[in-house]
This record gives sequence, structure tokens and C-alpha cells, in this order.
Amino acid sequence: MSSNFSWDDSPDLNITPLMDVMLVLMAILMVTAPTLTYQEQIDLPQGSKTVEVTKSKTLTIRMDKNRKIYLKNDSYGLDTFADDFLNQSTKYDKNSDVYIRADEVLQYKDIMYLLKSVKAAGFEKVSLLTE
Repeated sequence: MSSNFSWDDSPDLNITPLMDVMLVLMAILMVTAPTLTYQEQIDLPQGSKTVEVTKSKTLTIRMDKNRKIYLKNDSYGLDTFADDFLNQSTKYDKNSDVYIRADEVLQYKDIMYLLKSVKAAGFEKVSLLTE
């Protein structure tokens, strides 16, 4: 009974199939992990009710197709708006968000004049509203 087996020989292990399986499992895990959602119920602690978030003040200026400008309940002509708004601007906070609503048929130069007048009065947060 002769055998060629020797305890001193080191067996050759082929780990390529094992690595292929592990890489596929890792790829599946990487794809599915971000989409997992956890359904645990979380009760948030009660916070202090003394601090309230103050809503930033907003100011809306409207200009119709006849180039008439409306600010709150007042109306102005486009020609005199810059001076009138400069006088009225002392009533408003300069950090207010200013929204300009202008009719779509107006010329570009009229809307830019209105925008420049508001910025010249010291308001920095000025936006044009669209539909």
C-alpha cells in the first residue's frame, strides 16, 4: 500500500470562485443598503417652547401691464416710483425679502428700472416672481 500522499505537502487552494461570490454579494449589498428604510418609532424629546422661529418679513411689489405699480394699498406711476419708494422705504426693514410681480407683456427696461429702484433704496434680497 504505497501512497504518494505526504503530510508535508501544502495543498493548492483555488479561492477564485469564493472571491467571485463575495464580490457579487458586496455589490448587491452596496446597491440595496441606501434604499433600506427603518420603521422604528422615534419619540423626540420635548424642547423649550420659549424660542420661536420668526418668519422673515416680505414685501411684494406688483406692476400691471399699464406700468402702474402697487405696494400694499398704495399705487404709484413708474416715472415717480423711484422717489416715492425711497421716501416710503424708511417704514420697512431693509433685510426684508422683496418680491416683484410684473406682467409678462411689460418691456424688459421697465422691470429693470423697478428692480434698480428697489435696490437703490437699500434692499438687497430682491427677487422676480414667475408663474
